[in-house]
Amino acid sequence: MKSKANFRGRSYNLKGEKDMKVVSADSSVAILDSEFTPQYLVASASVLVETPYREAHQRLAKPIFREVKDGYEVIAGEAELCRDLLSVVKADVVHLDLSLGALPVEDLSPVQLSNMRVSNKARQHLLRLLPRLRKVAGEIKRVYGLDVLAIGKESIPVRVAELTAAAEAVLFACGQVLEEKEEVLLGLPSRSQPRVAGRRLYLYSLMAAEHDVRGYAEDSEGVLSKVDMVEILNPCARGFRALRVKPKK
Repeated sequence: MKSKANFRGRSYNLKGEKDMKVVSADSSVAILDSEFTPQYLVASASVLVETPYREAHQRLAKPIFREVKDGYEVIAGEAELCRDLLSVVKADVVHLDLSLGALPVEDLSPVQLSNMRVSNKARQHLLRLLPRLRKVAGEIKRVYGLDVLAIGKESIPVRVAELTAAAEAVLFACGQVLEEKEEVLLGLPSRSQPRVAGRRLYLYSLMAAEHDVRGYAEDSEGVLSKVDMVEILNPCARGFRALRVKPKK
């Protein structure tokens, strides 16, 4: 028999309720130039996040090395990563890093976008991406019965995806450093800090009420032992840290 609580005449089941499972995606970490200006986005990742919603239970990541000026283009790729992850996991909803009031992407129309309070530049990018986004959202709805919500940074699973993508991005960048034998400067996500534990690289959130939210990547190729990493503050962006990576001598 399920336990129930009664609050102001309403009953709520305390046992047997299904915890919400969320698939989300984001892109993270930028290669910076000598003036700390972002040049390239390094990686994207999709994640499955379950209670207690602190880290990814499953994840799928890929290097992208996309120019920052084309940053909006990665959103469609993130939606596709969510679709790919859903082929091997079960979830209840999909969260995209797109701040449009948590509206279902499949239902978004050019008229709705035109009436939203976004910059003209953002509106132009989104209108160009909308057919591709709606196609992926429609496929996810048809195959898995899930809504793809344009919820943005209000979502904790989006934050987990950002930190997971960041951890994977650092490993991808370390591999590039070893291959090209050149130092690289990386811009980390807002209010986050890297920590190495064994063969895992973690990115922990430093935001209030997010002290236990983190992303991680497995260093299966041992690249962390072959590079030197120095963490510094980004002097041009308060709240952001940078990571200087170079091959060990």
